[in-house]
Amino acid sequence: MTVTEPGLRYGQVAGRWVLFATVLGSGLTFLDATVVNIALPRIGTDLDAGTAGLQWTINGYTLTLAAFILLGGSLGDRFGRRRIFALGVTWFAVASLLCGLAPNVWALIGARVLQGVGGALLTPGSLAILEASFHRDDRAKAIGAWSGLGGIAGALGPFLGGWLVEVASWRLVFLINVPLAAIVVAVTLKHVPETRNPEAAHQIDFTGAAMGALGLAGLSYGFTAWPALGVGSPVVLVALAVGVGGVAAFILAERRSPHPMLPLGVFASRPFTAANLVTFAVYAALGGVFFLVVLNLQVVGGYSPIAAGSAMLPVTALMLLLSARAGALGQRTGPRLPMTVGPIVCAVALVLLSRISVSPSYLTEVLPAVVVLGLGLSLTVAPLTATALGALDDRYAGIASGANNAIARTAGLLAVAVLPLVAGIGAGSLTDPAALAPAYRTAMLVCAGMLVVGAVIAFTFVPGRPKPAPASPVKRYCAVTGTPLHPVECREPTDG
Repeated sequence: MTVTEPGLRYGQVAGRWVLFATVLGSGLTFLDATVVNIALPRIGTDLDAGTAGLQWTINGYTLTLAAFILLGGSLGDRFGRRRIFALGVTWFAVASLLCGLAPNVWALIGARVLQGVGGALLTPGSLAILEASFHRDDRAKAIGAWSGLGGIAGALGPFLGGWLVEVASWRLVFLINVPLAAIVVAVTLKHVPETRNPEAAHQIDFTGAAMGALGLAGLSYGFTAWPALGVGSPVVLVALAVGVGGVAAFILAERRSPHPMLPLGVFASRPFTAANLVTFAVYAALGGVFFLVVLNLQVVGGYSPIAAGSAMLPVTALMLLLSARAGALGQRTGPRLPMTVGPIVCAVALVLLSRISVSPSYLTEVLPAVVVLGLGLSLTVAPLTATALGALDDRYAGIASGANNAIARTAGLLAVAVLPLVAGIGAGSLTDPAALAPAYRTAMLVCAGMLVVGAVIAFTFVPGRPKPAPASPVKRYCAVTGTPLHPVECREPTDG
């Protein structure tokens, strides 16, 4: 049935069950975003995978997640959020099982593509369920708890993933999702009320979703194949042409569709467009950083999987501590200042990361760079997200958040595809210390340059005047692995 007057309360058992299901369900995607990078060296060795195979192990998932995340939200609104959420969790679990049993790298990539579809179905639904099910007075508290517990899941991911890889097998990184997903589905079917949007369009924009996926797939495949086949290869040229054509067809489909996933008119807002350009630059850089730093620490630095995975934990800790203050700063000064200074601080961190040597000391070489990166991201992400989500009228809040999330995911996807090409990483260089070390340094400097570009865009186009302060200051924590899907997702957990 459709819940017209949501009445779940945060302190009630029924409300806690709904929160448990949505937190654990979305936590599967948070964990997956952090643990797979840690497993890449072992996957490359075990499955004899070269650079392209490891790139697609990451990008196969990100591709379908980015392409279909807006569609997943639309399907939930139309056919029922609980139904699509449970379907997404089940789909994610089956795909995770296929990943864990993959006999070769191409089977793993195919399973990762399917896993991304599951992620696109479940991710929008987790927050939409909370929004539609909880009483208005408890909604912010529930979503704040979702955000805080999601941050904890992201922080635990490196420990869990590194431990599983080190003491058992990289396959358990995927197989552990299966029993967790079974718990989520059982709780969802028993305790989560069904909700849907009675005003949702009856026609789903499948054409736009297909064209977007085709465009991203063509570009990703073309850039990934380029180093091995060369720019003159017919395969590369056809793939890039298909990618460009798919993007053009997506824009045309959204312009002509009576019910587009992404109404192009929203980009007439200068602050919204500027914030999303900054999002693209920042998250493209972050996609390269989180893909290569943990890999480099293992392959070149000689770190164990758990040590490499834990190396970036100060970033998460600093963002948990400081994002709320950065959001408050953005309210007082306007978003231009933190969105300009933050990426520059991050760029300095990447220059420091580029200087990591063979067998580096964590305390003297890695930790200072990671701390600077955490400070820069703490300053950047909350004001950036608030600007992107607050630039449009409230009735477009879902579109604004979905578009910003899709752009962030797309940026990471293209970064993993293009960065090895730009840095000169060859077919087998990701597992060859001598070849990876110089390419890694180049990649970090390229990512630093992208962050500077983001800072320039923010300084030039983002509004400098603060908006009138709300009656109750909004505190925000935003995860590194993805931008919010709802305007209040970044709120800190409220006491009680």
